[in-house]
Amino acid sequence: MPTIGVAVAIPEPWASELQDYRTAVGDTTATRIPTHITLIPPCEVTPDVLGQVEQHLADVAVAEEPFSVHLRGTGTFRPVSPVVFVSLVEGISRCEQLADAVRNGPLEIDLAFPYHPHVTVAHHLDDVALDQAFDELASFECQFAVTEFHLYVHDDSRGWRPASRFALRAPAVEE
Repeated sequence: MPTIGVAVAIPEPWASELQDYRTAVGDTTATRIPTHITLIPPCEVTPDVLGQVEQHLADVAVAEEPFSVHLRGTGTFRPVSPVVFVSLVEGISRCEQLADAVRNGPLEIDLAFPYHPHVTVAHHLDDVALDQAFDELASFECQFAVTEFHLYVHDDSRGWRPASRFALRAPAVEE
């Protein structure tokens, strides 16, 4: 069964900057995971449901407008989970709304943890490396427009790869 995920891709140059940092701090999984904000965590679907998933995501995309995200500073899920992340200071509620819309129909799943939009920069490392990432990226900051999200499929040899892109609808123009 394919393992899929749905996420907002972080644009360049920040995607490479954060992925390179993640690799440099010792997170070897970083080369197989595009820099992103998760909407749906990894889940297995049967191949016959994949078409329904893509139609559902297309329907969600046309019902949502583009929005802004501002990333700044770091946070952590420790001691619950050994994760350090870059925080959203703008776009949190819009990511929550988009994630809620995506987690319906064929993607109605139960989450292991409450949804908290973030960008992971260190995962499953020792405390020294997690502290280092927390401190060194504390001043990280960028802003960008979210105009699309992606369906990712996990490939055992290459990691997570975008399978489909879903553009958020453009806002209506008043005449």
